[in-house]
Amino acid sequence: EECRERWGHYVCDGRRPISEIAAEFPDFDFSEVRHNEDVFYTEDREDSDHCRERSMQFLEWLNSRPEKCIAVVTHSSFLRHLFGQFGDSLNQQDKDKLQRLAGNCELRSVVLCSHGNKEGSVIKSLEPPRGPASTIRVPSVHNLAALG
Repeated sequence: EECRERWGHYVCDGRRPISEIAAEFPDFDFSEVRHNEDVFYTEDREDSDHCRERSMQFLEWLNSRPEKCIAVVTHSSFLRHLFGQFGDSLNQQDKDKLQRLAGNCELRSVVLCSHGNKEGSVIKSLEPPRGPASTIRVPSVHNLAALG
């Protein structure tokens, strides 16, 4: 959940229940997704500060993984909030390359240099936002035929 698109306000930024998605992708491991329902989606748009904080939580989680090569699939807005926090010490051309908006279906390779977990701190789990959950429900594409 940490590297998903900014949530809220736009229906396209919500997700279906994991149980539905897992049925379509039986070889994918969803065990680290804590909530079946999309408990993070609200009527209000996630603010930029929270998205930046969430992107750092994602980097901490990524840093804790034992794998050396990991594919991350995410959205341009998330990447903009993540990479916008880095590059102050780079020359302007390199900073522009790092922080530019990702194109649709773009493949970008990034090498992360890990210096370990900050002071051995525990990685916080992402918690759903406070306030009422969204009442918008979008049926799965696979269920639209049943609607007539």
